[in-house]
Formats: sequence, structure tokens, C-alpha cells
Amino acid sequence: MSMYGRDPWGGPLEIHGTDSATDDDRSRNLQDLDRAALSRQLDETQQSWLLGPTETKKKKKYVDLGCIIVSRKIFVWTVGTIAVAAFLAGFITLIVKTVPRHHHKAPPPDNYTLALHKALMFFNAQRSGKLPKHNNVSWRGNSGLQDGKGPGVSAAIKDLVGGYYDAGDAIKFHFPKSFALTMLSWSVIEYSAKYEAAGELAHVKDIIKWGTDYLLKTFNSTADTIDTLAAQVGSGDTSGGSTTPNDHYCWTRPEDIDYTRPVTECSSCSDLAAEMAAALASASIVFKDNKVYSQKLVHGATTLYKFSRDRRGRYSPRGTEASTFYNSTSYWDEFVWGGAWMYFATGNSSYLNLATKPGIAKHAGAFWGGPDYGVMSWDNKLPGAQVLLSRLRLFLSPGYPYEEILSTFHNQTKIFMCSFLPVFSSFNRTRGGLIQLNHGRPQPLQYVVNAAFLATLFSDYLEAADAPGWYCGPNFFSADTLRDFARTQINYILGKNPRKMSYVVGFGNHYPKHVHHRGASIPKNHIKYSCTGGWKWRDTSKANPNTIVGAMAAGPDKFDGFHDVRKNYNYTEPTLAGNAGLVAALVALSGDKNIGIDKNTIFSAVPPMFPTAPPPPAPWKP
Repeated sequence: MSMYGRDPWGGPLEIHGTDSATDDDRSRNLQDLDRAALSRQLDETQQSWLLGPTETKKKKKYVDLGCIIVSRKIFVWTVGTIAVAAFLAGFITLIVKTVPRHHHKAPPPDNYTLALHKALMFFNAQRSGKLPKHNNVSWRGNSGLQDGKGPGVSAAIKDLVGGYYDAGDAIKFHFPKSFALTMLSWSVIEYSAKYEAAGELAHVKDIIKWGTDYLLKTFNSTADTIDTLAAQVGSGDTSGGSTTPNDHYCWTRPEDIDYTRPVTECSSCSDLAAEMAAALASASIVFKDNKVYSQKLVHGATTLYKFSRDRRGRYSPRGTEASTFYNSTSYWDEFVWGGAWMYFATGNSSYLNLATKPGIAKHAGAFWGGPDYGVMSWDNKLPGAQVLLSRLRLFLSPGYPYEEILSTFHNQTKIFMCSFLPVFSSFNRTRGGLIQLNHGRPQPLQYVVNAAFLATLFSDYLEAADAPGWYCGPNFFSADTLRDFARTQINYILGKNPRKMSYVVGFGNHYPKHVHHRGASIPKNHIKYSCTGGWKWRDTSKANPNTIVGAMAAGPDKFDGFHDVRKNYNYTEPTLAGNAGLVAALVALSGDKNIGIDKNTIFSAVPPMFPTAPPPPAPWKP
């Protein structure tokens, strides 16, 4: 029996039922079959049956990455691209790190910032008491260490060491000093970012605290009610040819004073007390992050403002030294000014009620003009109060019952801002362009810097409120017009004037060299000059041996003339109040114009103007 089948190796296969072939025959037959089979081309399946090595396979067109299958060509290109990119990145990094870099320097500070650094240093030179190590005025030392410790001083006032000397003498007048501190605090509240950008924020806060620490000594600041406070330390009365040694008759370094320095107290001095309250209240906002100290300032301010309202009277009645040197014409403007600051410091609406009373505003001169209308000074705070309360209306708009007087103050602010512009004839100007806010009287610059500050500040208020400007009658003026006015006036003070003289000592190359100042004019040579022995330094034509950096001189006359003579204080004497206004104007104009005012800090203690809406009623249930 036989069966035929297909030979998988390519030939017929015959299977016999009986295999009678020998082993040699079978071997030869198989070899013949192998040769015949291998002579044909095998397909892949057949090749896989072979036990021996196979031919090399073609490269696969795809690469299996486990989670994805990609084209081999794309895979190769991707890996190659990544390798080249990594090489280039490393190469570029190596070049960048090894090639010297050229750093782009920050733009130099503007003139206002440079002058600001110097103007603040004046306050370091005016310090009284035991000076801190960082005072940075080499020719100054400890002084006035016995102030307030002599006989005749109220028990509540035990120590009057510290504070600041007012000007070129060693008297401490608390009325203009308090105004200076209020102005500095106001400028910090509005422009803290600019102070910080200039690197002066810590410095100006230190200056303010040195002053407020002292003011807290001038009355019983722990009490709720007081009946007296210190108005002045030292004396300057030389009337009738008096030769009694005092701070005006003698020409002595403060460190060498050995004569008696009396303390002047007052028991009915509303103007002084309200101004001191304004100083402490505004400073409490500056130091709001120091809650203990801020609250201490608020408590002192509250006591002082209550005293000012309870015990009416001017601090400078006729016949007093205060009436000669810093006469206050009224206390009504301090009621408005101090009341506004008390409201911002406490949020107590009773102070806002006082500050916006039409009767008080009328007595302060808000409803009539006059030659000095809108001119802010250590005596007239009304323009500052009007600007300050305009701020409240612009940003919080408290409405009834305050809107009527706030609207009036806002309109009055616009009116005196118009008076600053050269297109109007409210004030004359010198040929060099200096506005004559004091109508040609001596010492004009202190009024100019205050106006420059208020103008810049009001301009920033308008911009922050998205108001493009304001109207002067039918004419519209942009907010930048006020800033331009401020620039022209401060530029005049810094040297852009017919004399090409900077009236800020140490700024530029040409500035007063004979400043009316005892400490700056007497060398620190370990020689103690007597009361009259120092006169030779007062009278010499030589320049001061010590430069009182940052001091703003009293200023030129109405013809742009200036006499750099030490004995002529109307030209060459600096003051705390004048320099405070200068600092405020400089910081407002300094740096990046896009850094505007701080809209919110001044309102940190003010509660919401309108009560919170009540919660919705509970859902009705049948």
C-alpha cells in the first residue's frame, strides 16, 4: 500500500508500506532530496522551519517605544535634533559665562532726588540732646542736656532734652517745629514709595520720631486732661539793648552753651496745642505698623486737641517772645487742620464734624480772600487743610452732612491753585520767575516750597481720581500744569535763576557759604568760645568752616538779589519749617512720575463711610 502526498521540500513523497531499503540507500536518497529542495527559493514561512541560521532581515520601518510606535525615520530625526539642540545650548551657555558682561547702569537720580538727600541732612544738623551714633554730622555733638531741668518748670514737664533747634540759633520754638513735623509726616503718608525708592524712608521716619519723642515730653502725655504745656525752650530777647546772655545775644556753638535757658509755658494756647496735635496725629499714621507707639501718639494728640478746645487763646499774645519771632494770627485754622488730622488718625467722626463746621471755617478765613489767601505757612494752615479735606471728598465722598463744606473747600482749593499759575495776576514774579507769595517781603522761599508741594500733591490727587484737570473760570487746565508750576519754582531754588545760585547748601557748586548759623560758622577746634568771644566768627567775611548740608537759605529779594552775608538772616538763615516744605516738595517731584500717591494709608483708621447692607431676610415659610 502506498500513499502519495505533497513534499513540503519541493518534490513528491512516496511512502511504502514495507521499507526494505538499506540505511545507505536511505541516506543517499535524503541527500539527493536536500539538494533538490535547497535549489528552490523558500518563502518566509519555510525559512522559519529551518534549524540553521537565516538570512539577515531588512531593518524595520517602525520603532516600538512601548507606549507608542513611531516611524524609524522620524525617531532618528527627533533624537538627532534634540542632541544638536543640547549641544548648541551648552555651547551658547559656555560662551555667555566666559565672555565678559557689560552691565547697563541704572539711570542717574534726578536733581530732585539728589537735593532730597541733602535737604534731609539739615535736620540731623539741627538735633538737640544726646545725638545718636548715626547722626552723620561730624561737627555736631551733644547739647542742651539740661533743658527743662531748671527751676520754675511744671512738675508734669520734667525733661525737655532733645528735639530740634529752630534755625541758626539754639532756641526750640514748638509752634513752627510742630508744623515742620506735620509736613514731613504728610509727605511720608502720601509718598512713602518715593522715599523708599530714594533710600530715605528709614531716615525721614527717624527724623520724625526724634521730633515726636520730644513733643511727648512737652506736656503730660499720659494724662487725658492737661492745664499747661511747654511752648519754647531758650530765649532770644535783646530788646532795649539787653546784654543778658541768651540764644540771640551770644554767638556760641550749642555744645558750649553755659547760660540759663528758660522754659516758656502756656495755659491757654489753642493754636500751639492744635498744631502739636496735628503733628502727633499725622505721625501716628506714619508709624501705624508700630501699634504701641502709634497709639501713644494718638493718645497724646487727643489730649492736646481737647486742651486746645477747652482753653481758648493764642499762644503768642502781645509782649511775648513768641509774638516777636513766630506770631500766630489765629487759632481757627489750627482747629480745622488739627481736626482733619485727628479724624484721619482716629476715624472718630466728631473730629470731622469740627473740621467741617462752617462757623470754624469762616473764622479761619475760608470765605474771604485777602492778599495771603491760599498761601500756606507755619502760621496759616488753612490751605493745607483745604487740600487735605479735598482728598477726603475725592476718594471717599462721605456725603451728608459733610458734603457742603467739603465741596466748598474743594472749590476754594481750585481757586488758589489757579492763583499760582503765571497766566493770572494774583501774585507777582521776579524777573527770574520766582513767585512772590509774601509780596516782596523777606524770606520768600519757605512760602514757595509749601505752594510747590500743595500744587504737586493736588495734581497727583486729580490724576489718582482720574480727573484730567480743573477749571479756572471758563478755562480748563490739565493736572500737569500744576506740576510744571512746582518744577519751575523748585528749579529756581536749585539754581535755575539769574544768579545761577543754588539756595540749598551743598547742592551744585555755587551756594551760600556764609549761612547764618552758629554751629556751622564756628570751627570744632576744641576751643570753647564765650558768649561774646564767638562774635568774631559771626562777623568774619570768611566762609563757614562747617558746611550745613541741605540747609535752604531764606532766599533772594524781589529783584532776584541775594547777599551772602552771615549777619543778614533775611537772606542766609535756614529754618525747620522752610526745610520741611522743601523736603515735601522735592519728594513729590522726585523719581518716576508713575509712582503716585498712596491712596489708602491715610484712611487706615477711617471706618466705612456707609453702613454695611443688612443680610437678606430669611426665606418665607408657609
